[in-house]
Amino acid sequence: MTTRPPGDPHDEPPLLELRDVSKTFGSIVALKSARLRVERGSIHALVGENGAGKSTLVKIVAGLHQRDDGSFRLDGEAVDFSSTAQSKAAGIAVIYQEPTLFPDLSVMENIFMGRQPLTRWRRVDRAAMRRRTRDLFQRLGVAIDPDRPAMGLSIADQQIIEIAKAISLDARLLIMDEPTAALSGIEVDRLFTIARALRDEGRGLVFISHRFNEIFDLCDRITVMRDGSYVATHDAADVTAAEVVNLMVGRPVETLYPKTEGGDVGEVVLRVDGLSRRGTFTDVSLTVRSGEIVGMAGLVGAGRSEVARAVFGVDDYDSGAVTVAGTPLRRGNPRAAIRAGLAFVPEDRRREGLLVEESVGRNIALVLRRKLANWGLIRRRDEDALAAGWARTLQITARDLDVAAGTLSGGNQQKAVIAKWMATDPRVLIIDEPTRGIDVGTKTEVHRLLDELAGRGLAILMISSDLPEILGMSDRVYVMSEGRITRELARDEATGEAVMTAATTLEAVR
Repeated sequence: MTTRPPGDPHDEPPLLELRDVSKTFGSIVALKSARLRVERGSIHALVGENGAGKSTLVKIVAGLHQRDDGSFRLDGEAVDFSSTAQSKAAGIAVIYQEPTLFPDLSVMENIFMGRQPLTRWRRVDRAAMRRRTRDLFQRLGVAIDPDRPAMGLSIADQQIIEIAKAISLDARLLIMDEPTAALSGIEVDRLFTIARALRDEGRGLVFISHRFNEIFDLCDRITVMRDGSYVATHDAADVTAAEVVNLMVGRPVETLYPKTEGGDVGEVVLRVDGLSRRGTFTDVSLTVRSGEIVGMAGLVGAGRSEVARAVFGVDDYDSGAVTVAGTPLRRGNPRAAIRAGLAFVPEDRRREGLLVEESVGRNIALVLRRKLANWGLIRRRDEDALAAGWARTLQITARDLDVAAGTLSGGNQQKAVIAKWMATDPRVLIIDEPTRGIDVGTKTEVHRLLDELAGRGLAILMISSDLPEILGMSDRVYVMSEGRITRELARDEATGEAVMTAATTLEAVR
């Protein structure tokens, strides 16, 4: 397929042009002099830290908010949407990270909601609706049953349905807001194939993401925002990821992976021997020493998270052994793991790491309360003091510790989960996807925190799908493929090529 070169001048006006847009909410300035220009037949990345103003800008385009100042043009014509219906009617569609389909309706009913084709007797023409849905999916190169209920569909398939709905409405501009956060590698590849096909049809796409490898793989141009303002726009081919990060945070980020070299590494604290569970992982053995960050790398489905959950006792295993500081752990018993000094920050912090409707302070003290339950109740003022101390240590940004944990940013939620476990004074921290869904600046804070904790003697097992994070933060790296550890790499051996080679092979580590 051929595409129009990014940055190629056109006689016609851009598809979308926002210039010097401002927006305030009371005393809070959300946007000031924001700009975005998207050409037809292009995929345009919109990047910035959390709070940079990306979401507010998108909501103005989508008709959810109205700008206070500046210009908004679509195909050269001045527009000003007061509702999402007006935005959709103008050919704009927003595909969110978590689509909002009607679960009890069929796939085709979701696509044609409110626009169902009718027979001459004014009844819904289900055969025509089914046929049109299949035609849409054929254009997108996917096979989804039009009659199946939306309930139970994967996030990836739900996004495809939203895209099909947009095409059925003849959308000329599609905005994808963090669309890959919950997708596997194969699902991301499928989404990108569809995005490129839409670009080649002459549509414009805006792609919002924190994942630089995806941005540079997919996008033609990149616009950077910071603190509600426009910073710069570059052709993707003319800029590096490091330069984009610098523009996002307003400072060089050589410290993105602030790993202390040559720190003191002590004795083995966590030892896993021959851990196996039928159909999930086989003969997994590893060690983590005090003062050491050990990375676990691998492709989606390799079994890394499953091993972590088994080690902590959330899930059971068939055979093998786990020891902490030489003491064997009872399997399938998280309480025993906590008493032995294990802490576990799960992959899905909102569902498994936090009580999102409870206060930040209650979340931080939660595990300690349970640990102390054998000795009696903990006093509220002691709980508050404990939470406040760890909030200061980890620099958790919140109005106060009584606000609901679910209202915090992704980075501060992750810090709250880490604080909860550090309050138990653990020997070992197992952390799964430590910076998923976190902006670049906060990633650096989490990385610095992990380095500081290792410097205090904590043994850290870090599972990550972010290869630069694995390479930048790990003293050693275990690589998994299809439930087995295929290689162990020292820090000076761990390269992207070495990790990916081991992640796609079943040759056992020697």
